[in-house]
Amino acid sequence: MDASFERLIAEGEAAPAQGWDFSWFDGRATEERPSWGYARLAAARIGAARAVLDVQTGGAEVFAEALTAAARAPVLIAATESWPPNLAIARRRLEPFGGAVAASGDDDALPFDAESFDLVLSRHPVPGHEPFGEIGRVLTRGGAFLGQLIGERSNAELYEFMLGAQPKSVEPRIEQVARLAEAAGLEPVDLREERTRVEFLDVGAIVHFLRKVIWTVPGFTVERYRDRLRDAHEIIQHDGVFVAHSARILLEARRA
Repeated sequence: MDASFERLIAEGEAAPAQGWDFSWFDGRATEERPSWGYARLAAARIGAARAVLDVQTGGAEVFAEALTAAARAPVLIAATESWPPNLAIARRRLEPFGGAVAASGDDDALPFDAESFDLVLSRHPVPGHEPFGEIGRVLTRGGAFLGQLIGERSNAELYEFMLGAQPKSVEPRIEQVARLAEAAGLEPVDLREERTRVEFLDVGAIVHFLRKVIWTVPGFTVERYRDRLRDAHEIIQHDGVFVAHSARILLEARRA
């Protein structure tokens, strides 16, 4: 038995997976950030907004960062989240800002009246569950949406290592995003995609990542994928790193 493999697997399994705090990965994994700086852009838009909504906020980590950096606070601050552990974290994190967090499933109607917000944000909504129609409904006329979305074949090197080759989308992801936004009455004013390097420095980091970002390998468990995890461990032992590439799409759009 490889004691280091078993120890790292146990560490990855034991780490709390709720929220979008990635500090556990310090020294164990790295990810380059897109050049546009989403939190900085969000802070600038928040500073000019009256009412702001963050959709699928996770633990509100990035939303709170942007609110802190904004030049002024909006009159109304709200967020939605579907996962109960994240919901509790987000409520605690936004309480100092006077923000309310509503429990809302990823495919549910947003629990707000039409034209309630002049700014809607979303960072890393679940791929395929971006509620563009609902975002268009709750935005005021002339209101803005700013989102950082998961792009084409994000971390494909990792999920195909686990699952084998996967079919590619017929419609390029960035074109799909534009089409869905436009169908919801949102006119894109900035749309771009970048791929950034991700490095996993031990197999425990892979385990924690797959437990945390659950759409990467749906239904992931250590027992189901133990053989592939052992292979990944051997790659890292030999090469020092397991490399993948994330894909991120920036979409800024206005409601007509």
